[in-house]
Amino acid sequence: MSEPDSITPPPTAGAPRRKRTDEIVDAIKRMIVEHGLGPGDRLPQERDLIAQFAAGKGTVREALKALEVQGLISVRTGPGGGAFIERMSEGRAMSLLSNFLFAKNLSIANIYEMRKVLEPQVAASATPHIDEAGLNRLEAIIRIYDHEPADATERWNQRMAELDFHGVVAEYSDNPILAFTCRFLQRLLKDLTIAQDIYVQPEPVSRESGIRHQRELIAAMRRRDAKAASAILTEHMAEAEQHMLTLQAKLMDRFLTEDAAPARSRKRRIA
Repeated sequence: MSEPDSITPPPTAGAPRRKRTDEIVDAIKRMIVEHGLGPGDRLPQERDLIAQFAAGKGTVREALKALEVQGLISVRTGPGGGAFIERMSEGRAMSLLSNFLFAKNLSIANIYEMRKVLEPQVAASATPHIDEAGLNRLEAIIRIYDHEPADATERWNQRMAELDFHGVVAEYSDNPILAFTCRFLQRLLKDLTIAQDIYVQPEPVSRESGIRHQRELIAAMRRRDAKAASAILTEHMAEAEQHMLTLQAKLMDRFLTEDAAPARSRKRRIA
């Protein structure tokens, strides 16, 4: 176990002093890594943490609460209780990031600015690693949206599947940060209100070019051509961005027209 005086290095001159709680949070994180603790393992008892970090009970409890809020541990009471390591799910991590971005007024253009850069990279990094089962999964996903939808439910499922295709590609990347970021951007599109408004519109969607790109990607990945995979996704993302922005403009024009119609009606009645 780390000694209490080794929690953090001495602050540099002029640097703000960190809260004791934050120091203990970081020290416990290091402890988890250094001791190879995993999901289900228990941290030392509260009294041992108090002694180890030479801290008060309230400070240690505040640190444990912070770790619990972050999803890294769970605190159980009663016999056999204590602080236990939790597995941070990708969904929870994305939820926390989404909450951070909630009031940032994200736009479709913001998301595609990132996707245009990262999706080609994730496809290239996945190409050497994807297996035949993964390629078959991609082909099966395309079959979800390679035809006109029968109803609104199928239309929505098709739009979600189009994003899921890229999520499967990211699964095979050897760069976990890149893969996570791409899947997070895909989730943002699923959750973004304006994107949802676009996805539920009954307008016909021309998917021929997008599906052609995706089938070309599968072929490039099958022959292990990472450079071609990147080039295909570069073109595909630029086209997808333009498609979404065009649909967004049409939707906004429709809203403006619908808002203006009652006003014109009122003017006629007044006249």
